[in-house]
Amino acid sequence: MTKPEPARYRTTNWKSYNEALKRRGSLLIWLDKDMVWRAAKAGRHGRPPVFSDAAIQFCLMVKVLFGLALRQTTGMVASILSMAGLDWPVPDFSTLSRRQKRITVQITQRRAPGPLNLLVDSTGIKFLGDGEWLARKHGTQRRRQYRKIHLAMDTDTGDIRAVEFTSSDKGDSPVLPQLLDQIPPDEQIGTVTGDGAFDTRRCHTAILERGGTAVIPIRKNGRRWREDCPAAAVRNEILRATQRLGRNIWKRWTGYHVRSRIEAKMRCLKAFGERIASRDPDRQTAEIHIRVALINRFNALGQAEIERVA
Repeated sequence: MTKPEPARYRTTNWKSYNEALKRRGSLLIWLDKDMVWRAAKAGRHGRPPVFSDAAIQFCLMVKVLFGLALRQTTGMVASILSMAGLDWPVPDFSTLSRRQKRITVQITQRRAPGPLNLLVDSTGIKFLGDGEWLARKHGTQRRRQYRKIHLAMDTDTGDIRAVEFTSSDKGDSPVLPQLLDQIPPDEQIGTVTGDGAFDTRRCHTAILERGGTAVIPIRKNGRRWREDCPAAAVRNEILRATQRLGRNIWKRWTGYHVRSRIEAKMRCLKAFGERIASRDPDRQTAEIHIRVALINRFNALGQAEIERVA
């Protein structure tokens, strides 16, 4: 039996995509001169903040983008403002560290026409712990520290629409309802594609309540559920289709293999670093949200349009 030739693809908008890749390296592309740099008066007792959340987020984006420490970040931001001809003050490193703990990161997102088709997955990321020598001394299982990032990505635009940052012992299925809650209620959800870890009653119920269709393969040892709720009936229909067509044909028929795009997006997320520099959970969450904001900004500048040729 001959092995089928692998599929070949080509980029149809290489010229515009090449320009978008070059714009990603521009220092001033991240700076909006109409940005509200100073914080508005809060109208309450106590010392008001000097810098707005937009200013703090800009500094943290520079920090994550170039992998800098806080003190080096202040120097880089001062240089960028000077290049842009802006006489704005720069927050010091202690201000950045303090505000990072409680900042709400603004993530820009694009909405494509039609129902929203989501890809969901999770990955682990390490953070600075007690040091490599302690891992060598006491064993990797004892000193290994990491957390999990749960993402929901729009298939059409490639933007990350929802993100959750949890401890390493948190499973995928309990987090899916929280990801769907981040989608505006007025936005229609078409499909939600995930791997077999989402084959639970909680996940099928959450997807059905949002009016979506689950594209979740049944686990290899999965059995028919007792149809005591609408979610169980939908899941059993997937099981019958899988048994009738076979797993491979069912995956091609439902478009399940598009899920590889969110795995590639996880690789983009870790391109900013295999570790997160912060140790406090709140600062770690802000750092992950900053990475997501950067990825969505990259997508907005331009994406590759790929089509299959063979």
